[in-house]
Amino acid sequence: MAKKQKYYVVWQGNQPGIYDSWAECEKQIKGVTGAKYKSYESLTLAEQAFRVGPELAASVVEKQTKGESILTVDDEGMTVVRQNAEGAAPELDAIAVDAACSGNPGVMEYQGVYVASRTQLFHYKSSVGTNNIGEFLAIVHGLAYLKKNNLSQPIYSDSVNAINWVKAKQCRTKLALTEETAKLYEVIRRAEAWLHNNSYTTQILKWDTERWGEIPADFGRK
Repeated sequence: MAKKQKYYVVWQGNQPGIYDSWAECEKQIKGVTGAKYKSYESLTLAEQAFRVGPELAASVVEKQTKGESILTVDDEGMTVVRQNAEGAAPELDAIAVDAACSGNPGVMEYQGVYVASRTQLFHYKSSVGTNNIGEFLAIVHGLAYLKKNNLSQPIYSDSVNAINWVKAKQCRTKLALTEETAKLYEVIRRAEAWLHNNSYTTQILKWDTERWGEIPADFGRK
């Protein structure tokens, strides 16, 4: 079963930093006496933890995650804002996209859902890929879906990398082009061509996971 992307903070190791796979994290800590590291469910939390250091990370991140999401789901499965919720809420008349990858690279899939009803609008699965590729393709698919259907809702993504790649009109993956990945690269090239050949006014917005909870398109694989 595919697992949700995790981020690994290495405070003390061969090369301290934030890594998006256990394999890369392990390279930095293996054989290092007193290595300090920890995994986090979002890049935002990982960045906060890395910035404050291992001694303060637990308390700071705990404060960030204790707050109850201002969103919830009612008995009919509709997304609603909690009563008396403070702070800005996301647009419910919007599309949310997300990707999941079993391994990195590994079996990759993405989907787009309507935020208000959490109805799946589109889905794609590849036998090989990365989480970042999936996030990129999901946004482009959402843009094409909206334009084809003459719709104007915003798109939410929880991936800063993917949002930046779409703005640059380029999938900046480091995944090697091989016989195994050739089909996926065809999909990537089509997505890039769509970005270069189409204009759009759609807002692409960052989903605030810490305040709003998991993005509605999340595959729920923790």
